[in-house]
Amino acid sequence: MAILGETSSAPAALYAGLSLRAWKRLGIAVILVVACAAPFFTSSYHLFQLTMVLVYAIALLGLNILTGFNGQFSLGHGAFYAIGAYTTAILLDQTVVPYWATIPIAGAICLIAGFLFGLPALRLEGLYLALATFALAVATPQILKYKNFDHWTGGVQGIIINKPDPPPGLPLDSDQWLYFFCLLCTVPLFVMGWNLLRGRTGRALVAIREHPIAAATMGIDTALYKSLTFGVSAMYTGIAGALGALVAQFVSPDSFQLFLSISFLVGIVIGGIASISGAVFGAVFIEFVPNIADQISKAAPWAIYGIFLIAFMYAMPLGVAGLIRVVGARLKRLVGPAERS
Repeated sequence: MAILGETSSAPAALYAGLSLRAWKRLGIAVILVVACAAPFFTSSYHLFQLTMVLVYAIALLGLNILTGFNGQFSLGHGAFYAIGAYTTAILLDQTVVPYWATIPIAGAICLIAGFLFGLPALRLEGLYLALATFALAVATPQILKYKNFDHWTGGVQGIIINKPDPPPGLPLDSDQWLYFFCLLCTVPLFVMGWNLLRGRTGRALVAIREHPIAAATMGIDTALYKSLTFGVSAMYTGIAGALGALVAQFVSPDSFQLFLSISFLVGIVIGGIASISGAVFGAVFIEFVPNIADQISKAAPWAIYGIFLIAFMYAMPLGVAGLIRVVGARLKRLVGPAERS
């Protein structure tokens, strides 16, 4: 899951006749095995963190589809995360819809919301689009606090969500089941994103990013593709928000402040722009680094966070996934002559 769409390599001594594709598949299989085994060897708190990594990875993949592959800059994806989270919370609080059914509903609502927001955003580019999405992120918490919506949203008090129980017969506790439930959502979404981006649609998105006029000349409907990309990106983020609500067991307007949207942007930059696996690396960063910074300095944790951020950008200007690609390319050049000799 973590390295779909990326190129991996290995030293010549480790190849033993296996192709790069075989090594990549082996790496994916190892990662999935480790991911499945992790809940049985970690504490409840660390399992919560790992579950949130899966949630954030989905959100970052959605933002990367929009910004990395299509070139539309967004500072407002925290709003779609909030819509997905509140959709799940309201359905569980006000109806008898099962928790698992709220996930596709949240995704569908965010798909429509993102597409509709993308239509007027077609007139905006670059910093102007960023400013529009920034306004969306700023306005969303205030809208959720609007007193006429209190019956649905719970106002400033928010909504408490009960943790779902595992299916009967599974030897798992609630935390372990929630982790596996998020993993079962994450893997298909990454596979779907990989298939989407490696095919004709992905090439069209990149063409629009690189040169929209040339893309339109080639017959690509840029307006439709950009609106649909906004919708698909919002859908991914909304699904992440729905899962995040289940994991946190609570939603409130203050949980979706502007910093959440900024964290998503930080995540895709740290993980790697226009990279599928970069979503996972970025999710690890935004989940664990703030906690590490807080442990290093209780007085100035965000200063430590800033140092980490600067260090990552200085050491890996292309992100973690970009560094892996560069190292892989160099190893491939070193291994090539050895394989031919």
